[in-house]
Amino acid sequence: MKTIALMLFSFLPFFGNAAERLDVGERLPDVTCNDQDGKPVNVAQFGAQGYLLVYFYPKANTPGCTKQGCSLRDNWQGLTNLGVKILGVSTDKEEAQKEFKKSQNFPFSLLADKDHKVAQAFQVPVRFGFASRSAYLFKDGVCIMADYDGHTGDQAQQVINFLSGKK
Repeated sequence: MKTIALMLFSFLPFFGNAAERLDVGERLPDVTCNDQDGKPVNVAQFGAQGYLLVYFYPKANTPGCTKQGCSLRDNWQGLTNLGVKILGVSTDKEEAQKEFKKSQNFPFSLLADKDHKVAQAFQVPVRFGFASRSAYLFKDGVCIMADYDGHTGDQAQQVINFLSGKK
């Protein structure tokens, strides 16, 4: 059963239509969600100034999702040097997000989108209760990069390359 679940998570990015998603040039959605500690985070206020990367992943503590988060953690200094703030989002509950953040030593907040309102605001498909992997980079509240495939091991490098003009 665990193998089937892992296979499902690896195929989630292929479910959904990118044409329906939030696109470059659109405003950062004004949506509030609790972080891993149960504290409400207003995404639009948090990303109103500077760069904000909002990345979606299907499930905390699964291989691809861990790899994606660790890419951002391991490149934290380079990203913060570029002024990038990060919010990770999945449909997990606060407790699962808290454990994930602690076990992987993530220096950024994880939002517990258990009612899918953040995914809905970003137009991220939710299939079988799991958000599709994707990432959005905003500058001063406007989307400047949309990654509908949601890179895993090189998520941070994708952002760094984009911001340094290496697309």
